[in-house]
Amino acid sequence: MLPYALLAYRTSIRTSTGATPYSLVYGMEAVLPIEVEIPSMRILAEVELKEAEWAKQRFEQLNLIDEKRLTALCHGQCYQQRMARAFNARVRHREFYPGDLVLRKGQLPA
Repeated sequence: MLPYALLAYRTSIRTSTGATPYSLVYGMEAVLPIEVEIPSMRILAEVELKEAEWAKQRFEQLNLIDEKRLTALCHGQCYQQRMARAFNARVRHREFYPGDLVLRKGQLPA
């Protein structure tokens, strides 16, 4: 079952990046097994292309991969900032002064 779980993970859009891990590595979306049985518009369009046209399109997709990765990086940074703001909104700042009683768990190293 592990290969199926990995396929699902790699072809699902991550919230943190806004893209699938597969598309960030290979520059295009994965062809799902169901698309082979029931051809999607993307598969039908690729089948009708001549080999030279397909190679040209693939080359253009690979040139755009850096831009896609940069977009995912920016999306990830925005996601981290949102998560930090949400976390920091719930944190209560506390100050401790010498002589205050605090609860200590475990033992200090000797």
